[in-house]
Amino acid sequence: MNAPGPPPQPPAAPPLLVVMGVTGSGKTTFGTALSRRLRVPYADADDFHGPANIAKMSAGIPLDDADRLPWLRAIGTWLAEHRAGGGVVACSALRRRYRDLIRERTPAVSFVHLHGDPEAVRRRVAARPDHFMPASLVTSQFQALEPLEPDEHGIVLDLDSPVETLVASYLAAASRTPSRR
Repeated sequence: MNAPGPPPQPPAAPPLLVVMGVTGSGKTTFGTALSRRLRVPYADADDFHGPANIAKMSAGIPLDDADRLPWLRAIGTWLAEHRAGGGVVACSALRRRYRDLIRERTPAVSFVHLHGDPEAVRRRVAARPDHFMPASLVTSQFQALEPLEPDEHGIVLDLDSPVETLVASYLAAASRTPSRR
């Protein structure tokens, strides 16, 4: 007769994630792949921008905090609406105060920061002519970037890694971290 094992663990709560990083870091590609793997909905923060923000960025003008406020709140609201089933959003979330705005509506959110070489990012952005964000804004994105702080829940991954490697790295890190809900 086999000895009973430990009681089965309840399934982990589906994660609420923001894939963050500068423009061209691969947030959409990785976020989409990760959401498929986790079987949770995906949203791209670009879809939350109003026409005025898109026009400003298309003209090569960086957004200011007043432009970003309703956008970040909408992202936080989307995550809050997906609290029960989980979700992944690709969003630059470059500054701590932006991440704090998202956390106001969704305290359990975790961040996956895709980070890497600025020149590699510039090349990526220059190679996608159909996107509204010009390569000229890459420098301002890196200047604005505030890395995750020790009290922020999240991990940093190398944006130059293949998508499958990034997904595996996230899953490995998540399996070592207790659920936040």
